[in-house]
Amino acid sequence: MAPDIATAAANINDAQAKASKRAFVTFLAGNGDYVKGVVGLVKGLRKVKTIYPLVVAVLPDVPQEHRNILTSQGCIVREIQPVYPPENQTQFAMAYYVINYSKLRIWAFEEYDKMIYLDGDIQVFENIDHLFDLPNDYFYAVMDCFCEATWGHTKQYEIGYCQQCPDKVQWPTNFGAKPPLYFNAGFFVYEPNMATYHDLLQKLKLTKPTSFAEQDYLNMYFKDKYKPIPNIYNLVLAMLWRHPENVELEKVKVVHYCAAGSKPWRYTGVEENMEREDIKMLVKKWWDIYEDESLDYKEPVNANRLTSALLEAPGINFVPAPSAA
Repeated sequence: MAPDIATAAANINDAQAKASKRAFVTFLAGNGDYVKGVVGLVKGLRKVKTIYPLVVAVLPDVPQEHRNILTSQGCIVREIQPVYPPENQTQFAMAYYVINYSKLRIWAFEEYDKMIYLDGDIQVFENIDHLFDLPNDYFYAVMDCFCEATWGHTKQYEIGYCQQCPDKVQWPTNFGAKPPLYFNAGFFVYEPNMATYHDLLQKLKLTKPTSFAEQDYLNMYFKDKYKPIPNIYNLVLAMLWRHPENVELEKVKVVHYCAAGSKPWRYTGVEENMEREDIKMLVKKWWDIYEDESLDYKEPVNANRLTSALLEAPGINFVPAPSAA
């Protein structure tokens, strides 16, 4: 049967239009080595053949040399201004968390209908483009774990309660209402919106900062819109030793190298739990992608010329995907 050229052309145009309104996004600050994480991330996205680009929201202190590296790897670099919480005496779980409030700026990227945010210490090992098709008007992310020492300031940690195993330790009735579901903000699916953006910044002025900075704030802000997704989309490495019964490593699509000592580009293996074979394997997988020169960005063929050539070729029944990240 002869190919339906009109349908093929319509499919191409629809796919290209959809790709132009969706993107992955990450955040980069300073002149440190996190740029390696972002390079690894964009190469990982390219390896899994995503059809969507990676936008990198950079603060003014990111040097031009690092911006050039990102551009040469096919990233879309967007400068944003820092966002700071109100003056306070809060002791953040990690000192650098304070700059993470700047991530709120990505809600202003309104040229995109939907985005998937990923921290720079994340790697994508399987295609996750289907997450862009989740229903709108919700905030999608993976539930966090309360068992690490950074949660030591909380009632959850004090009694050993964790939402990853809620039946193991019951929440005491005299503690009041059970904590609402709480997500890890290293990975989430959201919709940029200027009204939401302005509201986020306005409410921040009135909200006392807490230990987990913007993660606590986003959990508070989106508590009524939050929809959990499986931990295969953001495997926080501590899950491997805190809740191994909840991990099917062979099915994991996205790994978050956020445990102490686990950043692949800094890995020494000497920190606690870093000698584990599964950790070594995941670090090696990251390096295999980072060092793979075949995954370096190459200028795409002109999309219009490619489309025209395909439609004019006799007997062709093929719809090309838009250029990858």
